[in-house]
Amino acid sequence: MRLESEVADWFPQTQPFPKQGRVHFVGIGGAGMSSLARILLRRGFEVSGSDLAASKVLNDLSEMGAYVQVGHSESAVDGASAVVVSDAVPLDHNPETVSARSRDIPMFRRSQALRWVLQGFDVLAVTGSHGKSTTTAILSQVLIEAGLDPLCIVGADVQGFEGNVRFGSGRYAVVEACEAYDGFHDIEPHYVVITNLEPEHLDHHKTWENLKKSVGRFATSAQGTPKFTYCANDPGCRELADETPGGVPYGLDIPGSPFSYANGCLIVDGAPRRLKLIGRHNAENAVAALRVAEWIGIEPNVALNAVLNAVGCRRRLERIAEVDEVRIYDDYAHHPAEIRASLAGLREAESGALTIVYQPHLYTRTRDFLDEFAHALSAADRVVLTDIYPARESPIPGVSSAVIAERLEQLGCDTHYVSSRFLLPRFVADLARPGDVIVGMGAGNIDAFAPDLVEEIHRKGERLRVGVFGGGESAEREVSLLSAANVSEALRRRGYQVAEFDPTELLLDDRTTGPLVGLDRPDIVFIALHGTGGEDGNVQGLLETLHLPYTGAGVAASALAMDKQATKRILAAAGIPVPEGVLLRRGNPIPDFPLPCVVKPNAQGSTVGLGFASSAGELAAAVEVAFRYDHAVLIEQLIEGIEISVPVLGDQALPAVEIRPRDGKYDFVSKYTPGATEEIAPARISRQMSDAAAELAIRCHNTLGCLDVSRTDMIVTDDRIVVLEVNTVPGMTATSLVPKSAEAAGISFDDLCERILLLALKRYGIAKKK
Repeated sequence: MRLESEVADWFPQTQPFPKQGRVHFVGIGGAGMSSLARILLRRGFEVSGSDLAASKVLNDLSEMGAYVQVGHSESAVDGASAVVVSDAVPLDHNPETVSARSRDIPMFRRSQALRWVLQGFDVLAVTGSHGKSTTTAILSQVLIEAGLDPLCIVGADVQGFEGNVRFGSGRYAVVEACEAYDGFHDIEPHYVVITNLEPEHLDHHKTWENLKKSVGRFATSAQGTPKFTYCANDPGCRELADETPGGVPYGLDIPGSPFSYANGCLIVDGAPRRLKLIGRHNAENAVAALRVAEWIGIEPNVALNAVLNAVGCRRRLERIAEVDEVRIYDDYAHHPAEIRASLAGLREAESGALTIVYQPHLYTRTRDFLDEFAHALSAADRVVLTDIYPARESPIPGVSSAVIAERLEQLGCDTHYVSSRFLLPRFVADLARPGDVIVGMGAGNIDAFAPDLVEEIHRKGERLRVGVFGGGESAEREVSLLSAANVSEALRRRGYQVAEFDPTELLLDDRTTGPLVGLDRPDIVFIALHGTGGEDGNVQGLLETLHLPYTGAGVAASALAMDKQATKRILAAAGIPVPEGVLLRRGNPIPDFPLPCVVKPNAQGSTVGLGFASSAGELAAAVEVAFRYDHAVLIEQLIEGIEISVPVLGDQALPAVEIRPRDGKYDFVSKYTPGATEEIAPARISRQMSDAAAELAIRCHNTLGCLDVSRTDMIVTDDRIVVLEVNTVPGMTATSLVPKSAEAAGISFDDLCERILLLALKRYGIAKKK
């Protein structure tokens, strides 16, 4: 916002606007600022500008010859003849405004620069709380059709214009004049249109009375006779007109007017005429344009034909596309009155279930109109809300879109709340059904929703994309790369569209998540990432953050299973036998522990850093090795017996695999070196022990919350089975245990990979086909 004290202090009314040189725009991406930049470029000025974010507007201005940059810097104003500042820019904290002031570079509000641009024109100014842009666009097209070659400056892009500007050299300029921060008082209008008036922008005007007085003062400053026309259908306008002389009413179904509205048509002298623009509110806007056209002498038939064929502005009930029988609109409505008008127009123009995807604009506006927003939106069949677009404001405690959602639910409206705008296209695409009408609505960055939704609906009909994660940065990196390659080839043989990703390279080398979030993102990720970063919940957390489905255990179960001591504690509490042991943290003395024993890092993949000790010296050496891989080491009793591993696939245990290392010790080398270990499936244990092991594997799987697939390692003694650990991302290499177990059960490797994938797809409700 812009305070009156700031205007007086920073923008003297007496300084002349330069006639040449470079003009720098601070906040050049805004609608009002970009229109002036376009005009100055056309008039031969050198133009530069900055804004906080990249946008199509900045790209368009750059193509026209402006030098634009993302971000603000002191050096941006070097050599500028003048600096034009958006009212949204905080003057004391922006390096460009501070630098310009310290160098005595002339600074202008956008409205002051506009005043200079409009010199020599008879200005037809359109103001009001809602409908300014569309009314300005309609009136502009009337003058163009009449051959008057107007200069047109609109608050939104218009089809056939250069963005939001139409260059002309005729007598008239048609200009949108915003009432928000009194900038319109810098304009010298010939005629004024007031579309409607509500208590808006009271952060600046403070009171409704002040707002009315400001608009009234602007209207009566007009040089023409009559001075202004106002919408008699609007209570705020009628109230202003009662207090402000010189106005002439326009409207629908008002005494003396030839215009009314019925069945989606503008009625002119009793004859229905259909506008290209939908809704009663746009019929009122059209009548406003006809009133001004009458005043400036345009032939009535010319004016009427022009308004009937007029196109509106971008984002004003703009129909974006129809995809798979879903009609998609984009709309700028951000006030309850605008929402009611848009929904009424859509109900007249469209059939089918109406879904409004709404982004509230400003915390203060949301706070002040909570109930009104809920009641206005409840006219839709379904509402999807996302977080408030703050613009220049800071959050207000207790004010959020969730509050609107609660009130909508109380009104019986089908309501959904999606906190991140970036997730809206995916979410709504899943809801969309043939015949639906879906509208992205709001004044913030919700404008990206509608085109993104089009792409997401197209994407629904495409083949399933599977991403396979492998590699990583653990000691099992090479094993993981092999697992990922094997899984990828298996799924490709089954007809799936597969892309392989190494998250370490993606995040640390390429420094991007782009392939995981765009339209080419995988629909699901098959995790073949072993060890730290892959089995400990980290990559699962990343995928949760990116809202990407994945195979296997979730964050909590992965973290628990990776922490061997935590796993033992939970399993023991569930009555599952585990080895005795102690946890040793770095810096603490090695405890007196019965020998022989096993030493292993507490949170590493199975066999990584694993050692065996039969003496105090061997124990110290094994502890030293284990500490290379983790900050905590687990010392456990060595249980003699047959080592087995029992996979669980879905809710079924697969045959136990017997592990017989040829040197008697099952460590990392013997595990992954072909021929170093004999893996026998099914294990050579009794039927009773085999059944007990299967039951234990399922209990471990369920107790830890594992999903899709897991592998539980155990020792079978003469009279019992002891669980050693649980692996949530089992290896899928030529020497891996789960594929061997599956093969013993008659499940091929390709079938195993596909079953794991299908389990995850079912769990997430993904119905896409390969």
